[in-house]
Amino acid sequence: MTTTNDILATARTRTPGQPYAGAVTPQEAFALLQADPRVKIVDVRTNAERDWVGRVAVPESRQAAVQWASYPGGQPNPQFGEQLAQVAGKDDILLFLCRSGVRSRHGARVATELGYANSFDILEGFEGDKDAEGHRKTVGGWCKAGLPWIGA
Repeated sequence: MTTTNDILATARTRTPGQPYAGAVTPQEAFALLQADPRVKIVDVRTNAERDWVGRVAVPESRQAAVQWASYPGGQPNPQFGEQLAQVAGKDDILLFLCRSGVRSRHGARVATELGYANSFDILEGFEGDKDAEGHRKTVGGWCKAGLPWIGA
């Protein structure tokens, strides 16, 4: 049986030189959420993305929404740190999620800079990369992995 420590040890090896703790697969993120009450997903997508595309289906107490950027316009959220402090503790294990895994890396980096030492990126994000026809949810990501989510 894989433990929280096993998953996090592997995650720490995936991002050498990155300014955050590591990276987990969507499946590992879900396993961590089931195994350890200190784990929380921080969804950094816009409110519009969560409303129109969907969101993870885990207990509300195990997830938080802190936009990395605004919609429309994509302006950086100047209150990211303040909003994160309202939903997460410095000892929590934070798993940052976005659409495909770019904004989540930025969120994990900034969280680490703010003193959240256990900040991890969720690889592939919620929807994953686009396939050959330009569609998402078919190449990687939380949805493709068959993990629980709520559609729009």
